[in-house]
Amino acid sequence: MKKRMKKSFAIAALAALIAGCASQPSTDSGAPVQEGATPSTGPSTGAVQERSVAGDPLTDPSHPLYKQLQARSVYFDFDSDAIKPEFAPVVEAHARYLRDNPNRKVRIEGHADERGSREYNIGLGQRRADAIKSRMTLLGASASQIETISYGEEKPRCTEKTESCYAENRRGDLVY
Repeated sequence: MKKRMKKSFAIAALAALIAGCASQPSTDSGAPVQEGATPSTGPSTGAVQERSVAGDPLTDPSHPLYKQLQARSVYFDFDSDAIKPEFAPVVEAHARYLRDNPNRKVRIEGHADERGSREYNIGLGQRRADAIKSRMTLLGASASQIETISYGEEKPRCTEKTESCYAENRRGDLVY
């Protein structure tokens, strides 16, 4: 009996190893890729390049929901962690995607512009990331699918000292 269990375990382990080796490596670098600005999404939409998976609305350009999920940044007003109404559809689309794909995970990276102390901006970036996570979980995504992190002012998208540049840096990025 023990010998048969050991043999079954060895076969299962070998099958798992072969399946793991057969999978394609992810091309997700974790770095947002800039896209052009649109009136409905704000200064710009950060999108992450990923390997296309047929049928996955996040990565398959032929999927009807693909365009909805390409907006990967939520922008905030100065000194605020309230999600602006124009970004509610972005959060809703990603929450639905996570709800319908329980095996997927997302990291929400909170950012702030350079105004304010380093410590304050780290806290503000975290509150922004947490606000997005909270809204997504209310819309059906599982909290275990969502990780949050704050970069504060450390990873600016724009470095000019202009209001439009500051607006680009007040964001939460969704990184799959």
